[in-house]
Amino acid sequence: MTDPVLDHLRADGGILARLKAYASLPSVSTDPAYAEGMASTRALLKARLANIGFTRVDEIEAGGHPAVVAEWMGAEGAPTYLVYGHYDVQPPDPLELWHSAPFEPEVRDGRLYGRGVSDDKGPVSIALEVLAAFLAVEGRLPVNVRILLEGEEEIGSRTLARMCERHRDRLAADAVISADGARWRADLPTVNVGTRGNAGYEVTLRTAGKDLHSGRYGGAVPNALAEMARLLATLHDADGRIAVAGFHDDVREASAEERAAFAALPFDEAAWLAGIGAEAHGEPGFTTLERLWVRPTVELNGLWGGYTGPGGKTVIPCEAHAKITTRLVPNQDPARTGALLEAHLRAHAPPFAEVTVVDQDRGSAAYEVPPDHPLLAAVERAIGETYGTRPARVKVGATLPLAAIFKQALGVDTVTMSFSTADEDFHAPNEFFRLAALEEGLEAWTRLLRILGGQAT
Repeated sequence: MTDPVLDHLRADGGILARLKAYASLPSVSTDPAYAEGMASTRALLKARLANIGFTRVDEIEAGGHPAVVAEWMGAEGAPTYLVYGHYDVQPPDPLELWHSAPFEPEVRDGRLYGRGVSDDKGPVSIALEVLAAFLAVEGRLPVNVRILLEGEEEIGSRTLARMCERHRDRLAADAVISADGARWRADLPTVNVGTRGNAGYEVTLRTAGKDLHSGRYGGAVPNALAEMARLLATLHDADGRIAVAGFHDDVREASAEERAAFAALPFDEAAWLAGIGAEAHGEPGFTTLERLWVRPTVELNGLWGGYTGPGGKTVIPCEAHAKITTRLVPNQDPARTGALLEAHLRAHAPPFAEVTVVDQDRGSAAYEVPPDHPLLAAVERAIGETYGTRPARVKVGATLPLAAIFKQALGVDTVTMSFSTADEDFHAPNEFFRLAALEEGLEAWTRLLRILGGQAT
């Protein structure tokens, strides 16, 4: 592709250095000990946005970590796009498993290693570099652009909905382009057209007024851990199907066409399973991709109680605890599925046990991009022109709360344009970002803005 903006980007020797400087800031949102790193990251982003020509550069908040916002509104009569990303990252722990310091980004074998380089600082940097190049070369953007860089994505976007309500004027747009979201694979051009929703719960089961000596009371009173294990086992049948009454009632079944499209994707299930050291398992009658993308789940994330320290302790625990998350598909309401889950746990608990279910968040609904949305068409065209082949439409088993929030709070749809990849160990030690994706992303974002400018005219 010959394009003056892309030529400018290819000649810019500072892009990687700027990404490394951005990724070196420890912007961990979940731990208050990183408050200084969060503030330093916001300061860096605000300075960068002001320097490249954006106006109304500011911080907005709604009771949590502030977001960074900015805008360029000089394309009279053209649509406005909200470019979304997040600057917060996961904690780097366990530190001893990293091969290099998590906040000292290091290039090895064509990859940049460091916490947050893939999720989401690399993809955000691509978007900002392309916007900066347009303003440097042409003095304008093809369309109007507002920017929202969130500081709470890694903790569930806790205040994003309130932020949208409070600051609607700063975020109003015709559609959202998300730099967050991740590609399915590096070897197959794809566009994400749907994500599952989720919700999380903590369950406590109590069987006695206090912990008891296992010799003096063992065999004569119930054990909270054993009762919790039996209770949790009722959530699924022997084949792995969710056994919660009514949980599937609102599920919108995948169409024959959609299932055929999934089946046509080049997916090596055996290699995928070998890569994680697991065997196929799940709801009967569905393929692995269908289970991941269009079927709901109830997952156990943690189970504890009694004594878990070094050595042993002869105790009968009076309490046991479990963490549960659900993944939801289109047409399922997190409030309704949560109520069904709680009703199941109470109905199947033994009569002598006290059960408490705490909803850890409001949950996020599943989201699907309208198949005929013009932004989706533009993204598909930009990716197709970059790679020389039309991208496949895929879904994501994970959750992007922002898409459902923007749809409900702002009335706009979201299309992802991310160049991180699902295998880049984000949330784990040795997170990395492919440098090839940096080059591909710069071209694709340049093409996308040109296409959107053409749509506007």
